[in-house]
Amino acid sequence: MSEQLEIDLLEGVVADAAAIGYRVMSVSGGEPLLYPGLAQLLRAAHTSGLVTTVTTNGMLLDQRQLNVLGADCDLVAISLDGIPESHNFMRNSTRAFDDMCARLPALRASGIPFGFIFTLTFHNVHELEWVADFAVEQGASLLQLHPLEPVGRATCRLGESYPDGEENAAAVCEAGRIRELYEGQLEVQIDLATVPAMLEHPTRVFVREATLCGAQTVADVIAPLVIETSGIVSPLQYGFPRAWSWGNIKERSLPDLAADWLARDYAAFLTLCRLVYEQAVRNDDEPVLNWYEQAYAAAAQFSPTQVRENLMQTCSSERSSQ
Repeated sequence: MSEQLEIDLLEGVVADAAAIGYRVMSVSGGEPLLYPGLAQLLRAAHTSGLVTTVTTNGMLLDQRQLNVLGADCDLVAISLDGIPESHNFMRNSTRAFDDMCARLPALRASGIPFGFIFTLTFHNVHELEWVADFAVEQGASLLQLHPLEPVGRATCRLGESYPDGEENAAAVCEAGRIRELYEGQLEVQIDLATVPAMLEHPTRVFVREATLCGAQTVADVIAPLVIETSGIVSPLQYGFPRAWSWGNIKERSLPDLAADWLARDYAAFLTLCRLVYEQAVRNDDEPVLNWYEQAYAAAAQFSPTQVRENLMQTCSSERSSQ
């Protein structure tokens, strides 16, 4: 049986997340529609003033689930991994695409806003145009492009499918073309950063100060935040190196974990992110990158303790040279 968190615990966590400044709750999988407490979770999020999204493979969107989502879900995001053959391969099922498509008429009829999430691999950037056409034909309002990352099943079956810098750059160009082609019909988002954009807006890649004052909240200095099925709270993405985790919501409240992490590890995290940023903007060979992947790789290489020790040594050396 897969691990899952009790709904009573999650209802409290959602309220705590809103209290420390988070404004969106995104539920993803596994398959969220299999979680028996999904209706309660979405209701709790709305009660706390959060915008709610649910990411699903779309195969279980029957009328009962649509009733649940229609009550308290602001956006349904359906995974779409390219043309039918590619989608079926990624889902390891010969029926995945057809079963998902069969649920779309009822989803449209429900009036729930929906979009598609496309997983970019080393092999499928040329399928983006087909995916965008399909999304518009189905009445989707959003197309989000997300590069495949070495997490979960991908580490076992798709080890040679991670997109490289050239594929990422091609995806950014194609996303721009599609955005212009369907302007006003389809919002196109891509989870990749370009070096010019990073230079212009460094705070968008977490190069920011850790001082909480005035209207600034925890969510202003670290987002997204991921609560895993084990209860571990991770910055940025699922499976982020455990040395950088906030702790476990089964043991302490989210505000307490946040306060301790900010005092203990945030300065080191900020230094780590600045290191990744500086390396990225100096790398002329890779003008487009997956920021989350780069931050993950650095966090896997250096623990908070190591970063703090290196920072102290640097400061000591600077003082000695003065």
